[in-house]
Amino acid sequence: MEIISTVVSTLSNWLFGTVLIWLLLGAGAFLTWRTRAVQLRHLGSIARAVAGSRSGAAGGISSFQAFAVGLACRVGTGNIVGVALALILGGPGAVFWMWVVALLGTATAFTEATLGQLFKVERGDGTFRGGPAHYIARGLRRPVLGGVFAVVFMIANGLAMPMVQANAMTAALDGATRDGAVEVGPWWGSLLVVALVAPVLLGGLRSIARAAELIAPLMAAAYLALVAVIILTHPAQALAALGQILSGAFGLRAGLAGVAGGVTQAVLNGVRRGLFSNEAGLGGSACAAGSATVAHPARQGFIQSFGVLVDTLLVCTATALAILIAGAADGGVYTPGVTGGQDADAVAGTLTQTAIGSTLGAWTTWPMTVLVLVLAYSTILGAFSYAEVCLDYLTRRPWAPPVLRVGALACAFVGGVAKLTTVWSTADVLLGAGAIINLVGIVMLSRWATGVLRDWEAQRAEVMAGTRTADSVRFVATGNPYLPGRLPGDVWSR
Repeated sequence: MEIISTVVSTLSNWLFGTVLIWLLLGAGAFLTWRTRAVQLRHLGSIARAVAGSRSGAAGGISSFQAFAVGLACRVGTGNIVGVALALILGGPGAVFWMWVVALLGTATAFTEATLGQLFKVERGDGTFRGGPAHYIARGLRRPVLGGVFAVVFMIANGLAMPMVQANAMTAALDGATRDGAVEVGPWWGSLLVVALVAPVLLGGLRSIARAAELIAPLMAAAYLALVAVIILTHPAQALAALGQILSGAFGLRAGLAGVAGGVTQAVLNGVRRGLFSNEAGLGGSACAAGSATVAHPARQGFIQSFGVLVDTLLVCTATALAILIAGAADGGVYTPGVTGGQDADAVAGTLTQTAIGSTLGAWTTWPMTVLVLVLAYSTILGAFSYAEVCLDYLTRRPWAPPVLRVGALACAFVGGVAKLTTVWSTADVLLGAGAIINLVGIVMLSRWATGVLRDWEAQRAEVMAGTRTADSVRFVATGNPYLPGRLPGDVWSR
């Protein structure tokens, strides 16, 4: 068993430490070029897509609900622990490179979400299903490869992810109540997790979308508000923190856990954290995007792109500023190149909570505990929705979804009381394998996404010229001159 754990861990580190970094960066750069920097040219379109995303679902899943599901997965515990680790290993300059990666990732997110919409299929109950499995099967005409993606992604998100996130929830509860009058141990915590998750998971994709629509934006807003209070009450330290970020990005004091790592470590750790935090190119948000009911695929591409910006430019930056401000006010909380030492992972696990507590007071212990709980909870919901989309691709048998839901709940219970080092690594390997398949798919199908974008731009030009109304912008695939070929299916034929 120990040998298996070692092999899986080594494979996980290789995938996420080397292979995927270069693949994701390369794909982001290529798609930025292919779309002519859609993320910069269409910032206004991204904002308009978000503003009008709650309507037009026609009994299905709205564009905003699909966005919220993706946001629920993007904004997770990695935004708290992962950013802290990036600061420990790469110094303040790592944050700048997170921003750079977010800009590249926005083009990737646009492309995969647009493809998820373009190649989606109708379920017959007013909802749709789409994502990497569908556009690999229907766009690349590789149904077996689509099936491989669906299997690995379903296992990782539907079974492994509930285990590891439930473990995070029970650990947070145990830590917060250990010294209190009422102690919530792993077993009681695990039962509580199942009780919270079950009503939503058993309700299926519509239920998950409704829950995510409420939880994900509120969760992100509450955390940003908490950090905003820190910034407003420590303006001098906030300005100093921004200076540290900019100087550290190109300077020689980024630090590597007490060793002079310099700009190299700032780049490497910022890039790594940015790539895996925003999830652009990993395939999950494309599953959410393909479920939405929209008039034009590009609209969902725009709104899913907004999720990358929220995750990295807002939430990750907020975490970094909270830590850097606390460090400026109290050098014992965080000092670049010193904090962490040989135990970077352990320090990163509590650094954000320590930083917020040092600036706002001990009363923040429970709000931060609740935040971690909600982050993990929403990640379970979002990840499971991806699993259901993949299951729908594999089979339409009516007994399959209930079996998967019960399995996810069982895994959540076990995860709450078990040590999951190997499960974490296994989930990473499966997600990494799925990401490689997805990246190949979106790069090879990028001409379809750019064709959709050109169609949308042509219709928007007519709106600006006054020859078309804004609400009449609609995608029709039949006879579309911007597409590289005939689109399979009839979802967009009318």
